[in-house]
Amino acid sequence: MMKYLMMMIFMMPMCLKYNMFWMVQFMFMFMMFMFMNMSVSIMNFFNLSYMFGCDMISYGLILLSIWITFLMIMASESLNKNNFFKNLFLFNIIFLMVMLYLTFSTMNLFLFYLFFESSLIPTLMLIIGWGYQPERIQAGMYLLFYTLFASLPLLMGIFYIYKEMNFMIIYMMKFYDYNLIMLYLSLIFAFLVKMPMYFVHLWLPKAHVEAPISGSMILAAIMLKLGGYGLFRMLIILQKMNLKLSYIWVIISLIGGFYISLKCFCQIDMKSLIAYSSVAHMSLVIGGLMTMNYWGFLGSYILMIGHGLCSSGMFCLSNINYERLNSRSMFINKGMMNFMPSMSLWWFLLMSSNMAAPPSLNLMGEISLINSLVSWSWWSMIMLMMISFFSAGYSLYLYSFTQHGKYNMSIYSFYSGTSREYLMLLLHWMPLNILVLKIDYSMIW
Repeated sequence: MMKYLMMMIFMMPMCLKYNMFWMVQFMFMFMMFMFMNMSVSIMNFFNLSYMFGCDMISYGLILLSIWITFLMIMASESLNKNNFFKNLFLFNIIFLMVMLYLTFSTMNLFLFYLFFESSLIPTLMLIIGWGYQPERIQAGMYLLFYTLFASLPLLMGIFYIYKEMNFMIIYMMKFYDYNLIMLYLSLIFAFLVKMPMYFVHLWLPKAHVEAPISGSMILAAIMLKLGGYGLFRMLIILQKMNLKLSYIWVIISLIGGFYISLKCFCQIDMKSLIAYSSVAHMSLVIGGLMTMNYWGFLGSYILMIGHGLCSSGMFCLSNINYERLNSRSMFINKGMMNFMPSMSLWWFLLMSSNMAAPPSLNLMGEISLINSLVSWSWWSMIMLMMISFFSAGYSLYLYSFTQHGKYNMSIYSFYSGTSREYLMLLLHWMPLNILVLKIDYSMIW
């Protein structure tokens, strides 16, 4: 695990050179293929080195992080073209990737907290430095204070655990089980805000709308998964307490997911709609995790990977339209099928993955999650039906609104999709639908 960390740290000086934009991207792709060929153990932690190591959960999420980072650089071609602080941008992305890598691979609980928080800083710099509108300052403040307000109790909880156990190794925590309500709330809440759970989700649409495309991609694909990963790790030591209180989170998630799905139909900003759909999908993940059964854990892991690829690809699509029209409003992005018919196919493919059509990972994850929630309580079937139905509804709404209809006459000059954009969308869609052939890795740990 240390070798990839060293590789990324030694990639940082490449940002100081003049023409290194595609070189950094190529290095990330190279690193991705090296990491894919690592030895994997399904049952245990593997590749232990010093204080780092990963099990199946962290392995999948690190793979996702490297892949999305590589695609972020690919999507940010306009920065390279306009020469808009691109070296600082590359440094920011590599620093963010290092922080995410350390978050997922560290074995120490306190270091997990430290890197979990410090991945916020490069994201904030992305939003404030490369965002589009003046409101990005407010969005950055929302992001920062929501997360910090929730995660200071997490730090206190970790210190309490250290005082009680005298060690911090994540793996050893399975021997402990705390029956303390304040500890439970302080450890869980930070991750629920990061997911985000309904009621504490307001920072997400704001941050997405103001962020540049790279910020949106990393926020949707990885930042939301940090919350799920933290819950995976924390629920091990909070089982007794969670049996008593889990129904609260499940109810909030199911009803909140339903409300958010309805809210998606009210959006006129494409990015805002995709951000709200992320909240709806993540609410299913929270529900599956909180039922604390095997199907729920498997399904939430698979849906996190699938949603990371799918949501990131949809943000790429909205950005492709934004670069052409300089607007994300659905009143202006109409009739795109007339201009970019081949892009319309990609819209369709990613939208169908978003509404969990086979053979995407989203379908596999949602089937497992529905299994787990229905086995937990039969009544959850009602909300699950609503969420699944409206999920297909807003995906089709976004697709038909942007692709069909009478196009806007103010578009007088227009260029079609470039090969870079088609490759970028292919690299989102292929793993999302091909990984379902290796679903056994996600289904038996």
